[in-house]
Amino acid sequence: MMSAFYLPLGDDTFRSTTHTVGPWGPDSQHLGPPSALLVRSLLATGRSSLSRVTFEVLGPVPVADLTVSTSVERPGRSVELLSATLSAAGRVVLTARAWHIVGSDTTAVAGGDPSPMAPPSTATPMEVPDYWSGGYLAAVEWLSVSGGIFTPGDAQVWARPRVAVVDGFEPTPLERLFSVVDSASGVSSRVDIRKWYAINTDLTVHLHRQPVGEWVGMDARTTIGPDGVGLATSVVHDVEGPVGTTAQALFVRER
Repeated sequence: MMSAFYLPLGDDTFRSTTHTVGPWGPDSQHLGPPSALLVRSLLATGRSSLSRVTFEVLGPVPVADLTVSTSVERPGRSVELLSATLSAAGRVVLTARAWHIVGSDTTAVAGGDPSPMAPPSTATPMEVPDYWSGGYLAAVEWLSVSGGIFTPGDAQVWARPRVAVVDGFEPTPLERLFSVVDSASGVSSRVDIRKWYAINTDLTVHLHRQPVGEWVGMDARTTIGPDGVGLATSVVHDVEGPVGTTAQALFVRER
């Protein structure tokens, strides 16, 4: 098996592997791997940290060859706005816009974090049902503190990618985080995906601290309104404590 979500082909083009396959069909990706691929491209512009990244999903990301492009929309000495696009066969399927804030020493006033999650060592492996195995789900190690992908409702889950983002390159903690945080809507889902669609149209991640280590924790919850719209949010953790939050708008329909 390939050891990464993507194989580099040169010229900012990457071949998707079967590790990227999501829950909606064998030809479309889970949003975690392409999100990490765009973040990797943003970091390659020379920035070492990101404070906010917003992804707009313009269509299903196919399991195919993908091309990445990046730009600096607003350069600056203190804050910069970056952007990236992901294209398949000449069509843009995913965009990202990110704020980079130049670091400074604020340890004297740091604080306000919510309570940390119980550590991965206290969590238990999530059971995977027969109807959804392989692909992205198998490419990530999942541990449950409470709830999880196949238990409807709020959840606290730890996740650790088993493969690299791009073959031959060790992923950074930030790439690992973006490989899994789109799963907040999945781990806290309130519907059976065999009977309902609950697909996010976007993903926004705010980070007040850059992550460390391999494990990413999600303290996640999903709310579904009466008119086909849902909202999934989470507090994101590493093993040292909270690092930020996520939010996703959801398109909810019965299959």
